[in-house]
Amino acid sequence: MPMPIDDAMLDEARRFNDKLAHMPRFGIRNRWAPRLMQALLRLSQFGADRKLRRRGLLVERRTVKEGRIKVPVRILRPRGPATGVILDIHGGGWVIGNAAMNDALNAGYAEACNAIVVSVDYRLATHAPLERLMDDCLVAARWLLGGGLPECAGLPVVMIGESAGGHLAAVTLQRLQAAPELLRQVAGAVLYYGVYDLAGTPSVHAAGPDTLVLDGTCMVSGLRMLTPDLDDVARRAPALSPLFGDLAGMPPALMVVGEADPLLDDTLELAQRWRAVADVELNRLPDAPHGFIHFPTAMAQATCVHAQEWMRARFAEAGANTSPGLTKTSRNLELSA
Repeated sequence: MPMPIDDAMLDEARRFNDKLAHMPRFGIRNRWAPRLMQALLRLSQFGADRKLRRRGLLVERRTVKEGRIKVPVRILRPRGPATGVILDIHGGGWVIGNAAMNDALNAGYAEACNAIVVSVDYRLATHAPLERLMDDCLVAARWLLGGGLPECAGLPVVMIGESAGGHLAAVTLQRLQAAPELLRQVAGAVLYYGVYDLAGTPSVHAAGPDTLVLDGTCMVSGLRMLTPDLDDVARRAPALSPLFGDLAGMPPALMVVGEADPLLDDTLELAQRWRAVADVELNRLPDAPHGFIHFPTAMAQATCVHAQEWMRARFAEAGANTSPGLTKTSRNLELSA
């Protein structure tokens, strides 16, 4: 059931949007600015592990290996027995971000859902082509679903992706169709305002200078910088743009997007297609811009609490159905501490 929004939430969101209107917008105009932003992000994360431990969460880093691919993952564990597993794929426009940037959200998920959270530290597009980022996420998913964490055997898994992470999560789920025994273990997907058409949906092409958070004037050119050797027809190939991919076997999904987000059409169009194969709860929130779940507003808090409730329901439902659970061994996968 979609989450309720009251007038007080809307008034507060609009006041916060007035402040956002005077702040810089994020856009991909070159490859040097994201490198600087990434360095500043890492500086801001000093002491992050200590903060989580004070909340009673256990923090661990591992490196997943498959062939020549090595993918760091960040694991948050509640102190008690877990009832589910969350695979988190962070956002950041494919060019900034890391597994620790969602610590605040993931700590809340771990506590409220009594879940182990595995966050993928995939390579960034400033250092690798988009296909390598997609490979990193797939390797991490196969490792987890294939028994990489033995204590997770038998636990249901929910995949979360936000913004560029929403794109990577949707791509990963579609690529898991090649291993249906793994895909069946995914009990649900939570997709926050993702990018599902790399050539740009109509709302992206219509974005202008008044867009909040994102620089609407360079969104289309930013997508083209991500895949510089392709034309728009090639960018819409199912392997790159999940909006046009095969959705057979997809799990139930919770999709969230704001009406003030230029990526609105991406979520609306994907939800319409996804509903042909699985249940989709779509939360289309008025006056919510891109990235709003990180803002200090009641709407953001209510959205995160609603997502926690949705995931708890998926975990309970999967447990009641006594699914076969995670495979205890996985061929060709190796774990390095």
